[in-house]
Amino acid sequence: MRILGIVGSTHDSGLAILDNGKPDLVLEEERLNRVKKTLAFPTRAITAALGQRAEGLASIDVMVMPWNQRALQASAFKALMAKFPSSLALLSPRAHTPQKNEVVLLDRVIRRRFKQHFGVDTLPPIVNVGHHNSHAAMYFVSPFDNATVLVMDGYGDDAATSIYAGDGAKLTRRWRSSFFNSIGMVYTLITEYLGFGGFSDEGKVMALAAFGDDTYVDRFRDCIRLHPDGTYAVNMDYFSYDRFGQLRPFKRKFYEAFGPARAPGTPLEDRHRAVAFALQKVTEETILHIVRHLTKTIGTRKLVLAGGVALNCVANARILESTDVETIWVPPCASDTGAPLGAALWHYHQTLGHDRGFELTHAFYGLEYSASEIEKALAAAGIVAERLTEASLLSRVAADLADGKIVGWFQGRFEMGPRALGNRSILADPRKASMRDVINAKIKQRESFRPFAPAVLIERASEFFFIDQPDPFMTMAPCIRPDKAHLIPAAVHADGTGRIQTVARAANPRYYGIIEAFGKLTGVPVLLNTSFNRQEPIVSTPAEAISCFLRTGMDVLVMGDYYVSDRNPQAIDKAEAGFVGV
Repeated sequence: MRILGIVGSTHDSGLAILDNGKPDLVLEEERLNRVKKTLAFPTRAITAALGQRAEGLASIDVMVMPWNQRALQASAFKALMAKFPSSLALLSPRAHTPQKNEVVLLDRVIRRRFKQHFGVDTLPPIVNVGHHNSHAAMYFVSPFDNATVLVMDGYGDDAATSIYAGDGAKLTRRWRSSFFNSIGMVYTLITEYLGFGGFSDEGKVMALAAFGDDTYVDRFRDCIRLHPDGTYAVNMDYFSYDRFGQLRPFKRKFYEAFGPARAPGTPLEDRHRAVAFALQKVTEETILHIVRHLTKTIGTRKLVLAGGVALNCVANARILESTDVETIWVPPCASDTGAPLGAALWHYHQTLGHDRGFELTHAFYGLEYSASEIEKALAAAGIVAERLTEASLLSRVAADLADGKIVGWFQGRFEMGPRALGNRSILADPRKASMRDVINAKIKQRESFRPFAPAVLIERASEFFFIDQPDPFMTMAPCIRPDKAHLIPAAVHADGTGRIQTVARAANPRYYGIIEAFGKLTGVPVLLNTSFNRQEPIVSTPAEAISCFLRTGMDVLVMGDYYVSDRNPQAIDKAEAGFVGV
């Protein structure tokens, strides 16, 4: 059975194809249309998956969408009627609420878009899957036979937080919050209040929090109140997003407590850092409060996290440090980037009753490019490359990294989810404290307070970090052991943590190989890893990788077996003029 999961006309639009319970392809539209957080219908993803005329639809047995339109319409109607008429503002384009954006995922709209873009009149049956059900369904490809599943995001179709019990091939929803009782929404609103982009820059605020103090923590605890039964409540004395969405999300009491909002692009002040610290601190406390109650009531010590809040890697690490949970698993596509895959998994296992038989051990389900396609892109860009054996390639690149060179690393199929996990990465030496600042300024052109991820051989992870479980998807930021911090100073964030990625040979042999070769050369089996991009979606094609290499200060580009150090002025001029090539 082949199931097509699809999301369109909302953030993280894209698709997934599940083939007899195994992912075949997972694509985000932004990787192909090059617009971050695009709201566009995934025409390019559909073309890549099914052909120019979507001929491949004949192989699809059923289509699924990760929204239950009836539940979503009921939630929207209830919200509008409860706050009428002010709640009509929720329908404005700036509101970013499900009532405006996600509700367009109705069956008839999907059919109209296929007709408009592909000339297709007949589609396979379309099934609606609840949004939180779609997130929770990532449990089915986890390493656990049974687990508690905690889903937290901005909004689902009927809740903002949900708890499930996973047992074999069945999930049972045990509890859900109300629609607007949303930790995720509060985090997004504070992200915008601090002058960053909501639904995209929450990670910046998480990083900024490490530089703040506890000035506002007690005040922020009044914004999110914890109850003895393991639940929480957003205090709407401070917020008005249930009436006005993001048009007017805060009440006067919020500004009286925390001061005016920061205008985008203006200098960061101590107050802004302190508000970020308070937000992160109370978010962690809320998640820990929920999890501690779960371990007492449900009993299992295995936890699956999903939904956008599960990308808060600092909070995830705190769960391991400060609760009875023994093992955490977070998928690489915990946010809505994984909703199409999750919807397909829910339908296959929960609805149709198929047994489990697949474990997700890597994230490489995007598109792959052949050696001939790489050669054509190099020729079009006007740069020269050497083709090396794997042994020679790993040896040379390890030496380059040890010499302080910055390497663009492009291999195989690209990753699903928001993290670069070794196939579309920029790699560097973590032993030089200045390397983080060099990459932020010279390559990424981003805020200086943002950290980079240390990728470490799985066998050596506990030697450098306070963690004793795998984390292949870069979903936790444990503390770095004090006796090792001086060996990898560029990987140490201001709070002493590092958002690690454990790398296993079986999951990605060549990526493991370059870290292993660097470790043998330097004694440090750790590399800095950041996404291969500059102020754009992560690169997908060879041409995009070449363009990014030439437009930035990277020293070396490795694509497949091809080693590139040619940065001739003509090629750089073409790249800076916008030439991307084939």
